Amino acid sequence: MNNKVSIVVPVYNAQSCIADTIMSVLEQSYTDYELLLVDDSSTDESRKVMEQFISDKVTILDNTEGKGAAGARNTGIRHAEGRYIAFIDADDLWVPDKLFKQIRFMTDNNAAFSFTGYEFADEKGRGLGKTVKVPGTISYREALKNTTIFTSTVMFDMEKLCKDDIFMPGVKSEDTATWWKVLKKTGVAYGLDESLTLYRRMGSSLSSNKLEAIRRIWNLYRKTEHLGVLYSLYCFCNWAVHAVARRV
Repeated sequence: MNNKVSIVVPVYNAQSCIADTIMSVLEQSYTDYELLLVDDSSTDESRKVMEQFISDKVTILDNTEGKGAAGARNTGIRHAEGRYIAFIDADDLWVPDKLFKQIRFMTDNNAAFSFTGYEFADEKGRGLGKTVKVPGTISYREALKNTTIFTSTVMFDMEKLCKDDIFMPGVKSEDTATWWKVLKKTGVAYGLDESLTLYRRMGSSLSSNKLEAIRRIWNLYRKTEHLGVLYSLYCFCNWAVHAVARRV
């Protein structure tokens, strides 16, 4: 049976961190994988750094699906050959047993969609001791109120889903919109409550801009999910409480 994991990494101007991210994949105890590095027209030395790692397991792709993280991930998804598809961002890190533990967890739960806990890290990838716990399962309605699913922890079983299910839309917070879309099909996603990923908090990243995050989640409620104003406010208030709790 094909149990290969296709790991998709969108890369844009990540020369300072992409080597560490790649190494955290190459050091996985689970070795049946392909690493798809999708260059999103980087203007720094990211390409040169990535080229040092090219092998039968590591491939560099050029983004052909529209500039941005969604397009880059979609390019990787189109090229993916594995039974499982996982994502990691170019500045994040995995612990060595991440793939092994998550695949075993998905097999035990017959899961189509899973995610794990994670730990915040500084710009050098050093864990800060602040971990995010995740629920055992989460539904679409629950996920509207709690965006605890972190992209670099997500894995899909493509024997239970098709690629159209997981292609990401061209909207801001495209990852969250995708999780909601998949949850409408799967019913639930399964959470493995272990910190298997290090989330590097880069000071200038979009996700660190709180006002922008508020605009993005509100637009997802109203324009992508077409929720009413009152229900959007209800979900937003819950989202804000959970978002603060993850960071204190």
